Amino acid sequence: MIKEIQETADFLKERGVFDAEIGIVLGTGLGNLVSEIKVEKELSYNAIPNFPIATVEFHFGKLIFGTIAGKKVIALQGRYHYYEGYSMNQIVFPVRVMKLLGVKRILLSNAAGAVNLEMKKGELMLIDDHINLQPANPLRGANLDEFGPRFPDMSAPYDKSMNASLLDIAKEEGIKLNEGVYASVLGPNLETRAEYRFLKIIGADAVGMSTVPEVIACNHMGIPCSAISVLTDECDPDNLKAVNIEEIIAIAKKSELKLTRLFCKLIERMEL
Repeated sequence: MIKEIQETADFLKERGVFDAEIGIVLGTGLGNLVSEIKVEKELSYNAIPNFPIATVEFHFGKLIFGTIAGKKVIALQGRYHYYEGYSMNQIVFPVRVMKLLGVKRILLSNAAGAVNLEMKKGELMLIDDHINLQPANPLRGANLDEFGPRFPDMSAPYDKSMNASLLDIAKEEGIKLNEGVYASVLGPNLETRAEYRFLKIIGADAVGMSTVPEVIACNHMGIPCSAISVLTDECDPDNLKAVNIEEIIAIAKKSELKLTRLFCKLIERMEL
C-alpha cells in the first residue's frame, strides 16, 4: 500500500501537483466549489495510477489542482463509497496521497438526511462528531507506521479551531449553520422508519454514506479536518415519503452555493 501511495504521489508531482496546502473532498452533487479554483492541473481519476474510478452517477471523478485565495488546493470532485464495492483502503487512498503532496488541512462535504427534525432540508450542518456504522475500518490490517500510530485518538475528530472559524463565518455571512452528529451507514438504500428512530435514539442528527472513513484516515495521519453536510431531505419516521434522488441532487446543488462561500472564506483566513 505504501508503495502504491508513493507511486501515485510521484506521478502527480511529475505533472506539477506539489506543495499543496489544503485538500477538499466534494460529496454528492457538490461540485460548485471547483468554479472558485484558479485551475493549474485537472486530471480524471482514470488517468491517475492506482486511483479507483468513481461509479456514482453524480460524482465527476476528477482531481483539480490550483489556488483559492492564493493558497494551493487539491479538490477531489467525486469520492468513493463502500457500497460501490471498494475496500476501505481504496476509499481513503486519495486522502493518503494528499498527505504526501503536502496537504496540511482537509475540508470535506457530503449530502445527508436530517434525522434531527429541527434541521430542515436545504440547510447546512457542521459536523461536530460522528457515529461510525460502516462495516469496516480503513485502519484494519497492518498499520501504516509511516502515516500514524496503531491506535489513533478520536476524542476530537473534527478540528475545533476550523469549526469555530466556520461558525463565525456563517454568522458574518448570514448563513444558517447547524451543528450536530453525523452517522455514517453502509447504504446504498435509504433507511427504514425503524432505522431512523434508532439513529435518533443513539444521538445522530444527520445520516449519510460517506465521510467518516476519510476523517478516520485524516486523524490517523495527523491532518486537521472539518466537514459540512448539506441536508437534502428530512427523515421523519412518522411522515416518511419515498425518496426522490433527483430532488435530493437539486437541493444539494442549490445549497452548495452557501457551502462554497463558507469553505472559500475559511481558506482565505487559514494560516498555514
